[in-house]
Amino acid sequence: MQGIGIVVLIPLIVALIYGETIFIEFILFGGFSILMGFFLKKIPADYNKLKLKHGMIIASVAWLWAALIGSFCLMYSTNVDFLNAYFESMSAWSGSGLSIYPDVEILPKSILFLRSLEQWVGGLGIVIMVIGILIRPGTAAARLYKSEAREEKIKPSITSTMKTIWWIYLFYTVMGIILYIIAGMPIFDAINNTFTNLSTGGLSIKNDSIGFYKSNIITMITIILMIIGGTSFLVHYKAFKGQVLDVFRDVQFQAMIMLVALFSILLILYAKFTNLDAIFYVVSALSCTGSNTIPVSVMAAWMDYPKIVLITAMIIGMAAGSTTGAIKLIRAVTVLKGVYWEIKRILLPEGSIIPRKISGKPVEDVEIREAGSYTFLYLFFILISWLVLMMYGYGGIDSLFEVASAQGNVGLSMGIVSPAMPDLVEILMIFNMWIGRLEIIPAIVLLKGLWDVFRR
Repeated sequence: MQGIGIVVLIPLIVALIYGETIFIEFILFGGFSILMGFFLKKIPADYNKLKLKHGMIIASVAWLWAALIGSFCLMYSTNVDFLNAYFESMSAWSGSGLSIYPDVEILPKSILFLRSLEQWVGGLGIVIMVIGILIRPGTAAARLYKSEAREEKIKPSITSTMKTIWWIYLFYTVMGIILYIIAGMPIFDAINNTFTNLSTGGLSIKNDSIGFYKSNIITMITIILMIIGGTSFLVHYKAFKGQVLDVFRDVQFQAMIMLVALFSILLILYAKFTNLDAIFYVVSALSCTGSNTIPVSVMAAWMDYPKIVLITAMIIGMAAGSTTGAIKLIRAVTVLKGVYWEIKRILLPEGSIIPRKISGKPVEDVEIREAGSYTFLYLFFILISWLVLMMYGYGGIDSLFEVASAQGNVGLSMGIVSPAMPDLVEILMIFNMWIGRLEIIPAIVLLKGLWDVFRR
């Protein structure tokens, strides 16, 4: 609560620079979140007793609280109703990039910056951001780190791992801003576009997103930032340490290059995309960023083929341990390898031992089961929302595209997301964005815990 409140207060600086008069919203709701956190911290608690299930519940509620505080700022500063404001806020925090504003360019600059900052913080993870700053080392930090679907440890301790990730993230942020400015982008635009593309968030400050700038150089810089955001921080750390060959040995990095090449070729050959557009949209979908180079109305008129290619990319996602969403490459690789090993086991003589390794690391049965279970759950929730959208009369491919975009925290749209969409559709898509960012299990743990309390 304190961390979220601090984030909401930061756009005050932008409001003051541009002489905007809406800063009272930031003070009121940011201050409220900080005070709530301050008073709740006074309640005696033994943090060493915090278990993984508690960490998952905390993470789940943290994202809901962040979206709530952000939605109040949007409600009172842009005159939208609560549901639309909550949708926009959840989209920003979760890095989904879907917007209910038909014209973002008329919004105050402080609100545009708030949306970008929420994506930048949310890309790394609200709870993870706070661990790196406010929480002392120990069991609680480790449990909270894992609660946001983080497993990788760059350094021996969780807090030192977080600080390393922080510095890598800050380095790339500064680099992105400088590159955009060199390419001719105004400073305010450069900051916001770096925040949204590095975090693989995609909510833009322009109606035509990156297409507004009509610059191939800016498009290429954006592709680089999206790839950086979709690459594991462990891989970045190895690169910083000079272990460049280890970067190319990483199975997720290899899979990412192969998929970008494959999907881009398919779009160029069979959908008549230009080379740059094909690579841009594949990277945008696969990294779960959702940045555009052409208007949504033009995208909606595409034939079904490129939509299916991008839906596939949006469902797979990029690397675990990055800012990307969706299923993640390591799970996709594990599931495919698991199927291959099972077929091989059936064909070989009984009792044969099959070595099971990915990137030189042994793979246990439990890892294959977890990857398979998560993939099933992920597709199951997409199916439910897809059916509901079609019930409301939306087209089958466009509905699947929109749901895959929401749950994958992508942001590419076929125009279904709008202030006029039915309330049930909007609520379901908020739910999809929430569980997609949490990787489903923490959300189910929270809902099951609430159900158990209700039954008692």
